[in-house]
Amino acid sequence: MSPRVVFPNKLLPYLLLAPQLAITLVFFYWPASQALRQSMLKEDPFGLRSRFVWFDNFEKVLSDPNYLNSVKVTVIFSVSTAFVAMALALLLAVMADRVIRAKGFYRTLLIWPYAVAPAIAGMLWLFLFNPSIGSLAIGLRWLGIPWDPLLNGNQAMILVVAAAAWKQISYNFLFFVAGLQAIPKTLIEAAAIDGAGETKRFWTIVFPLLAPTTFFLLVINTTYAFFDTFGIIHAVTGGGPGKATETLVYKVYSDGALNQLLGDSAAQSVILMVIVIALTAIQFRYVEKKVHYG
Repeated sequence: MSPRVVFPNKLLPYLLLAPQLAITLVFFYWPASQALRQSMLKEDPFGLRSRFVWFDNFEKVLSDPNYLNSVKVTVIFSVSTAFVAMALALLLAVMADRVIRAKGFYRTLLIWPYAVAPAIAGMLWLFLFNPSIGSLAIGLRWLGIPWDPLLNGNQAMILVVAAAAWKQISYNFLFFVAGLQAIPKTLIEAAAIDGAGETKRFWTIVFPLLAPTTFFLLVINTTYAFFDTFGIIHAVTGGGPGKATETLVYKVYSDGALNQLLGDSAAQSVILMVIVIALTAIQFRYVEKKVHYG
């Protein structure tokens, strides 16, 4: 048992914590309290007059068919993005763990996409799959696939999921590689001596030992899909066609910044914050129980 640290000066611990507490208060609690206050106000577009309407904005938002459609779009987009990003990252990490020559160069190439800004990543994928000038779009049409994400909602969803997952694969890859390197090789060698095949060794030894890393990445990828993919969606589809890719965070922007529905936008941001907090709590409450930390 490690000895308890005792500060000789009782004021010193509070002074050390003060900068972090100040940052949290200024950049999280204060904006969150302002959003909560704004969600119960009805203002004119110029912000000159406002009146308190209690939960009317929430009732209006939750009865709006377009908002319910955004919830469905967000669920499909988030689950697809997290699954594709984590599955491909795990596959690449397992492959990279076997590489002997030029291992560092191979890993560096896989890490590069993480340095690309979301809006730039969206533009790269838009150029590749633009139905008029995209080189890969031309190849798809040559194969007889009628590719046009500007008019087809399902194809637009596939495109934004691919761009968002590609951006996040590098981040997941780094953690999976670190997790794989922490697994004792003697366990895998012992299973191989006992006759366990490569696939069985992965699912019975490697994957269970990667559970803490996978759980951590599940939380991070869920948060990423909810909040950090705005730039990709804005650059690739702008929420279209026909709101087919309008996620919750994009609708907050669309209603607040474009349509000047400030009360509705604030109510949506509060609902979105509650959803993400609830999802994270559920993940820690139920999913973490199945995680073994060795």
